[in-house]
Amino acid sequence: MITILTPTYNRATTLPRLYESLCAQTCKDFEWLIVDDGSHDDTQRLLLEYSKAAPFKIHVLYQANSGKHVALNVGARNAGAPWVFIVDSDDSLVSSAVECVVEAVSKVDTDNVVGLCYRKAYFDMRLVGRDVECSDFPVVMTPTEAGHFFKGDLAYIFKTEALRMHSFPVFSGERFVPELYIWNKIGDEGNIHYFANTILYLCDYLEDGYSKNFSSNLRRNPKGFLTFYWAQIARENKLLFKAKYLLRSVQCYFYALLNRFS
Repeated sequence: MITILTPTYNRATTLPRLYESLCAQTCKDFEWLIVDDGSHDDTQRLLLEYSKAAPFKIHVLYQANSGKHVALNVGARNAGAPWVFIVDSDDSLVSSAVECVVEAVSKVDTDNVVGLCYRKAYFDMRLVGRDVECSDFPVVMTPTEAGHFFKGDLAYIFKTEALRMHSFPVFSGERFVPELYIWNKIGDEGNIHYFANTILYLCDYLEDGYSKNFSSNLRRNPKGFLTFYWAQIARENKLLFKAKYLLRSVQCYFYALLNRFS
């Protein structure tokens, strides 16, 4: 029922934690699809070992280093299940995560629902983002609205066909496009159910990750960010956010020019 999709690049030190959390799942009704984005550490050896020993299906794909967004495109095209749960290679899942998602999928109207979303916590179980007062029933909102409401990263599960329909754009020489750009497009296709009080996903923010290196990431990938910012201006309701993304767009134009002549 579910493909757990993991893009990875040089994460041999953290992959064992994710693998162990998948082995501990109370429901094994999933496949693990890993897209190795040109790792040059011990990742390939680890994945070969896991493929032989895992109590669930594992598929490993390899690509030249192109960025997480390209790995997600490749993973969506090769997913064997109708739903895709995106889990990064430096993170892990609580033991009931797959069981919880399978149960939720069995109850939704799949004609109208294109995604499910749950909360993330740090490994010490502190909630990522703000605590909110919500009923146990899922809330329907857009990914942009959810970002403002929860004020923290979220764990998304999407219909495979929706991910395939909305591939990340690829720009020569760049390695990143903000994920919210595509999540918004998927949200345009139908409802996304947000489970505001349920933590399924455990994470941390590594020193070499995208979140802690925003400024340098922006300078290296101005076209990818510009595509997101320009689209986001029309999606935001508040003038403050529109102005913020307009200024970011100008910044991206400047970096694109610098990169062109450097």
